[in-house]
Amino acid sequence: MKQVTDKAFTKYGRVLELDCREISTVMETSTPLPDDVVYTPSESRLEKLSAFKVLEEEIYGGMPIQFGYCNGDNHLLNAVEYHRSSEVDIAITDLILILGWQPDVDLKDYSYDTGKMEMFFVPAGTTVELYATTLHYAPCSAAGGKFRCGIVLPKGTNEELKVRLEKKGENKLLFAVNKWLIAHKESGLETVGAFIGLTGKNLKA
Repeated sequence: MKQVTDKAFTKYGRVLELDCREISTVMETSTPLPDDVVYTPSESRLEKLSAFKVLEEEIYGGMPIQFGYCNGDNHLLNAVEYHRSSEVDIAITDLILILGWQPDVDLKDYSYDTGKMEMFFVPAGTTVELYATTLHYAPCSAAGGKFRCGIVLPKGTNEELKVRLEKKGENKLLFAVNKWLIAHKESGLETVGAFIGLTGKNLKA
């Protein structure tokens, strides 16, 4: 387990300076904390906060964005995803991110060895940008507790696909808008059409 302040994290992203106090208040009082994992791409209460304008204008350079959340209790990797854009994660509680590097994906069959991944501890109140080349998935719980994490992405990301492409090459991985997904055989995600390509252990945090 490494810290996001460790030099090793710079391969995957960077720590951002962001006032999270308003975000924490909304997340702690107005978002669910289930026993599994819930993800909401866009939450109006978060998108009305002053931090939303900072994220849209300064971090995404004026690009339309969405501000949602991922909350719950999770301890397994299960899959990795990547986007054609950075993702900003705001740790409302302590949490763990399991990260990999997209260039390590085997382009012959789009498999990826989970043994190449690293775990990073993200303390509450920390905001990180994950680069477009960073493989990631839902955060994991830290110290046995549940987690809350704000998720910022370009608007429309993770919405249902309206295009239907032939399932060959990288198109096999396209799972939602701006979301390419590689799942582990133990995840059960093949039942919803995910591409099974993770080799090695289904990592546990």
